[in-house]
Amino acid sequence: MILVLPLVFFPGLALGSFLGVVAARVPLRRSVVRPGSACMSCETPISWYDNVPVLSYTLLRGRCRRCGVKIPPRDLAIELTTALLLVACVLAFGFTLKTLAAAIACGALVVATATDLERRIVPNNVVVPAAVAVLVLMTVYDPSPEWAIGAVGLAGFLFLAALAYPGGMGMGDVKLAFMIGALLGRTAPVALMIALFAALVPSVVMIARHGTRARKMAIPFGPFLAFGAVVTLFAGEAILNAYLGHM
Repeated sequence: MILVLPLVFFPGLALGSFLGVVAARVPLRRSVVRPGSACMSCETPISWYDNVPVLSYTLLRGRCRRCGVKIPPRDLAIELTTALLLVACVLAFGFTLKTLAAAIACGALVVATATDLERRIVPNNVVVPAAVAVLVLMTVYDPSPEWAIGAVGLAGFLFLAALAYPGGMGMGDVKLAFMIGALLGRTAPVALMIALFAALVPSVVMIARHGTRARKMAIPFGPFLAFGAVVTLFAGEAILNAYLGHM
């Protein structure tokens, strides 16, 4: 298996490079296919030798060869995160339908995290198709209502939260939760709890710095959902069993 990992890591970098394009263009309602890779500032087409994941970014020192504008570090982060997540999926689940479902979900989580952090957007045309694919794949992999129940349950919980507090929860988060629930099934609540606890950290910092004004300051919840989902994907069963064991 170890010898196979480079065959997963390097395609993962290439996929991450594409996801970087998706994260940059989809919120702007631009095609992710045409035109080809180009500088977002001067719109100069990027040559193949300047478009090698990680390597080109390093050699160019994170700047466009033509105009010198800084290339967003987001692109490098997306490439590396995607590749590492794909390797982790293969290590954890082998070459199975669950791995494919997890890879699709992880790709969508990476894009949603980037767009939510930058633009407060969780793109429907990324998350919704991914959610459908994940639900179908998990149901075929392990025929059970668990995945549909997990999807509807987690999305329903956040939908009620969005109704109760529209300013703090968006429908994009609800759709993201549907995908996460479809992937995780019975461990989906673990992902939500991790996300909520993780979100407490910046919330406490904001309250400490801004006092009562912090109530009117919103932070994107999508990245915390993504973090909780990834942790639960690989350690959810252990966390849930440990919790149930102490009850």
